[in-house]
Amino acid sequence: MIEKVRKIGVLTSGGDAPGMNAAIRAVTRSCAYYNIECIGIYRGYQGLIEGEFELLTARSVRNIINKGGTFLKSARSKEFRTKEGRAKAYENLKKAAVDALVVIGGDGTFTGAIYLQQEHGIPVVGIPGTIDNDINGTDYTIGYDTALNTVVDAIDKIRDTASSHDRLFLIEVMGRDAGDIALNAGIGAGAEEILIPEEDMGIDRMMESLRKSRQSGKTSSIIVVAEGEKSGKNIFELAEFIGENLTDYDIRVSVLGHIQRGGAPSCYDRVLASKLGVGAVEAIMRGESGVMVGITNKLVTSVDFSVAIEGSKPLDKELRRVLNITTI
Repeated sequence: MIEKVRKIGVLTSGGDAPGMNAAIRAVTRSCAYYNIECIGIYRGYQGLIEGEFELLTARSVRNIINKGGTFLKSARSKEFRTKEGRAKAYENLKKAAVDALVVIGGDGTFTGAIYLQQEHGIPVVGIPGTIDNDINGTDYTIGYDTALNTVVDAIDKIRDTASSHDRLFLIEVMGRDAGDIALNAGIGAGAEEILIPEEDMGIDRMMESLRKSRQSGKTSSIIVVAEGEKSGKNIFELAEFIGENLTDYDIRVSVLGHIQRGGAPSCYDRVLASKLGVGAVEAIMRGESGVMVGITNKLVTSVDFSVAIEGSKPLDKELRRVLNITTI
């Protein structure tokens, strides 16, 4: 199979995540190691449609392992959602003599890859790159560890102000459908309460927790709120509700926003991206297609795209139990 793969394309799609550059580097250098040409595709699937291709070599990806974002850029593509758009993309791959494709992104990226492979037969292998860690079939996604560290660092700084002024801070973090960032960063930063999309603990429970915190002598508190949590109120409405019912709290809101996506990737994300980049190229060389390479129990594994994007990861109930004990 090695002799048949002469040229591999690589693109990043969806939201950027720290470590994507490290993954591109690993794919490119794996190709160089195995004497395969590597073609960088700019702006994701839109660049695939518009033919924004560039030959990448081992030297052209030097000094990017430490950089956040993606130098290949990323973009949403409405045109790629159509059969006509995907046909254009495939024609450009044929013209460039690209034998297989590596796509780096999340569930939307993998969904696009499924259609491209099914309609045109080009081998596609995915690498999970999203800070939300919401992809099945892998213990961790590229960018998640860096985002966690960014959030914990921000909460630590906010706690200094909360303690100095005896304030209650509500801190919103990313996670429309997955609470991994909120739950793990909240525990790591010592938050008093965490609201996540996977379960609706109810506002009454949160209010009771805050009352107990006040009675136990806590003068400041941190509540970490995932943007997709299920209370039915946005973070500003939550703050207003708490203020109306617990008048002895001085309340502030902080929305961390896109700061969570940026910055230099952590060592863990650089190593993970390197492992998965090599794994993706070697999966193609073995003749695999329609799969995502992930990390399970420290081993690089392959799972079908359909498995990777189905449903959501189960909540780590042990972490929720740990939170309940440590916030006493």
